[in-house]
Amino acid sequence: MTAAENVCYTLINVPMDSEPPSEISLKNDLEKGDVKLKTEALKKVIIMILNGEKLPGLLMTIIRFVLPLQDHTIKKLLLVFWEIVPKTTPDGRLLQEMILVCDAYRKDLQHPNEFIRGSTLRFLCKLKEAELLEPLMPAIRACLEHRHSYVRRNAVLAIYTIYRNFEHLIPDAPELIHDFLVNEKDASCKRNAFMMLIHADQDRALDYLSTCIDQVQTFGDILQLVIVELIYKVCHANPSERARFIRCIYNLLQSSSPAVKYEAAGTLVTLSSAPTAIKAAAQCYIDLIIKESDNNVKLIVLDRLIELKEHPSPERVLQDLVMDILRVLSTPDLEVRKKTLQLALDLVSSRNVEELVIVLKKEVIKTNNVTEHEDTDKYRQLLVRTLHSCSVRFPDMAANVIPVLMEFLSDNNEAAAADVLEFVREAIQRFDNLRPLIVEKMLEVFHAIKSVKIYRGALWILGEYCSTKEDIQSVMTEVRRSLGEIPIVESEIKKETGELKPEEEVPVGPAQKLVTEMGTYATQSALSSSRPAKKEEDRPPLRGFLLDGDFFVAASLATTLTKIALRYVSLVQEKKKQNSFIAEAMLLMATILHLGKSSLPKKPITDDDVDRISLCLKVLSECSPLMNDIFNKECRQSLSHMLSAKLEEEKLSQKKESEKRNVTVQPDDPISFMQLTAKNEMSSKEDQFQLSLLAAMGNTQRKEAADPLASKLNKVTQLTGFSDPVYAEAYVHVNQYDIVLDVLVVNQTSDTLQNCTLELATLGDLKLVEKPSPLTLAPHDFANIKANVKVASTENGIIFGNIVYDVSGAASDRNCVVLSDIHIDIMDYIQPASCTDAEFRQMWAEFEWENKVMNTNIIDLNEYLQHILKSTNMKCLTPEKALSGYCGFMAANLYARSIFGEDALANVSIEKPIHLGPEAPVTGHIRIRAKSQGMALSLGDKINLSQKKTSL
Repeated sequence: MTAAENVCYTLINVPMDSEPPSEISLKNDLEKGDVKLKTEALKKVIIMILNGEKLPGLLMTIIRFVLPLQDHTIKKLLLVFWEIVPKTTPDGRLLQEMILVCDAYRKDLQHPNEFIRGSTLRFLCKLKEAELLEPLMPAIRACLEHRHSYVRRNAVLAIYTIYRNFEHLIPDAPELIHDFLVNEKDASCKRNAFMMLIHADQDRALDYLSTCIDQVQTFGDILQLVIVELIYKVCHANPSERARFIRCIYNLLQSSSPAVKYEAAGTLVTLSSAPTAIKAAAQCYIDLIIKESDNNVKLIVLDRLIELKEHPSPERVLQDLVMDILRVLSTPDLEVRKKTLQLALDLVSSRNVEELVIVLKKEVIKTNNVTEHEDTDKYRQLLVRTLHSCSVRFPDMAANVIPVLMEFLSDNNEAAAADVLEFVREAIQRFDNLRPLIVEKMLEVFHAIKSVKIYRGALWILGEYCSTKEDIQSVMTEVRRSLGEIPIVESEIKKETGELKPEEEVPVGPAQKLVTEMGTYATQSALSSSRPAKKEEDRPPLRGFLLDGDFFVAASLATTLTKIALRYVSLVQEKKKQNSFIAEAMLLMATILHLGKSSLPKKPITDDDVDRISLCLKVLSECSPLMNDIFNKECRQSLSHMLSAKLEEEKLSQKKESEKRNVTVQPDDPISFMQLTAKNEMSSKEDQFQLSLLAAMGNTQRKEAADPLASKLNKVTQLTGFSDPVYAEAYVHVNQYDIVLDVLVVNQTSDTLQNCTLELATLGDLKLVEKPSPLTLAPHDFANIKANVKVASTENGIIFGNIVYDVSGAASDRNCVVLSDIHIDIMDYIQPASCTDAEFRQMWAEFEWENKVMNTNIIDLNEYLQHILKSTNMKCLTPEKALSGYCGFMAANLYARSIFGEDALANVSIEKPIHLGPEAPVTGHIRIRAKSQGMALSLGDKINLSQKKTSL
């Protein structure tokens, strides 16, 4: 037996820093010490045996001087001692001293104290020697009738493990436990007995269940869980039994225990695809989400509810439950709300869209009344986006939604207001009948807009879609009202007479170039004068923006004024009115230019904005038909093209989803015969309980079975050379938040190696959970050592170390073999993810760590992009349509998220240098941004490494 097979079932914390005591001093303490001294000595003996020492001389001492003691701590420690101590001679025969120990076990099984009886029974579950168990069988059977449930419960477990390992010792165990189960009243004892029957004799378990199937609801939750498992296994193995038990599962959906309800709902879905079953399971999941307070539980159950959407049953079943699903929005957690809204949006149909919109409108209004919370703004943004999607898919709803949402244009939260503005812009372009309503509502809220970005967007919408003379006049009135008294410079100087001379110059800092959303450059100068303005709160909004030095809004205003003035000229025939309106527009632009050149604003006007306003003045002075076309037709056509491309993209993604859902069988598809199916192909028929157990244990067999090419051999890292005295290799298994190293250590010498210890250290955000215990390796023997490493963040990590050992009989110091480094791959933690353009821009601006890489010999732009996507697990956010064609340049945004919730962004800007010939490699930059420095550097290293591999 190797050290790896000789396992200890009890986990013990071993202090590694203390020196091991000598055998003589331990013997002395065990013989002559008091109870406290004997307890400490026994602990030391246990630790030494766990470290590989045999200590055969102490066995008789412990039997003589420690075993007769009645102290409870000693009794507990003795159970651990008997568990780990070698009980056989090297040739496999039982030690003679064990007869005395066996008699002690028997006495403990008849002890008047129920704790000693119960803990001895638990210990017997761990024994692997049939000769020791045989004399104890009558005492174990007698414990089934003990007055205390703790003893009876452990007696059932002991009988189960003995029956499983040594059936000849108790051949009538299933019958005995069945009789015990019929008469037992305690829930925990019944649960253990029923569990044993499920695994030992399923027919008897079914017989018992059929006698009490109507009383299942009255049982305790621990027994109900086992009943659900039995029904699942029986129906999974024999589908014809479903009708017999499905009523019982329906009843368990009403259980008082959330765990039972969850398992019963999951089982019901796997057993039946009838609409009533799906509806009952979905209803049960919804109730669980609403009633459970733990957000993690809510998210897990919500995922199960989302999985039901993919079920082959009619989608209409879940569509009827949309209003129930929306009750989950009462949860304050943002992630839960996000998933709920997405699910509701996926299930919305023409039958329930009206009710959905009413609920969402109420939620939006509710967020306005709630005291500001960090997640309230994000939740409002989510609601706005959901309503936006509903309105696009069901245009009839837009008229109900728009008036409510437009109130939020004046909101302090710019993100939510920007979403509303985007929605309004799309709605006014797509739905002609809603234009008068939107323009009217926009004019109402225009004066209350507080954000300059929203103000610019609102100006554009008003300038583009005001088509009547009255509306154009209203826009001009609102602009005058928002600008305040003109000329601005003279009125401001009058206000500050005595405090500010017009000749005073304000020093300004260096200009800073920014890229606007439309891709053009805007120049912004750094703020250098923090002179407080008098009565700033009394200023009209537009005047405030201009005095703060934001002249980009002035350029937008100039364009809007030009558009409405040209439209006014085409609508009104009177020359006098035409001239009057154009003159007023030109006056506003001139006064803004004058203000920009003066020293009043905090920042002077930029050259770009001056050029734009001057151009608008020139256009208005000439009023040519060409300019009219450019300003009043081309802009709208650009928006129309953009929206139609976006709509096409959405339709394409919906089509792909529906294709995934509707699995069609082609006439020439092969037929699968269950009898001929390989195990790894039976994914739909896998035992869910077994899978969840494997997942909990971090078992990778299922993953590796699913891919026949995946082998453990591919993940083996050689740690030492073949000629080293100790050979070692490690299988590295990455399991989400931890790494398990399974290290094989082989003694290649003819000496016994004592205290052979694997010493590891980590570099990066890795942490060794526990120090592996020392081993004793016989000549040419081998052993497996497992080490757990905890991972805290996504960055490249290195595990390094050595193996140290003593050679028995040698007087030299400890020997040491240095191990090769194990590099942990960042790709095990990064998964492709999606985000909107606005979110990408926001994160790009916020993240401070940047890494720039580029070094390849790939000669094709598309091939290079695909290679980067494959080697980094990132997702390309730039649509395929934008990347199609060939122009010698390519720019794409990539995004991924780690399992720790960290975001990674990348921007690929590459070109093909034509002048260097067709075989010239791609040049350019990949800019990587992340919140943490480690992730940005690690991702950069990964890209560099993959590029180098290609170039070899």
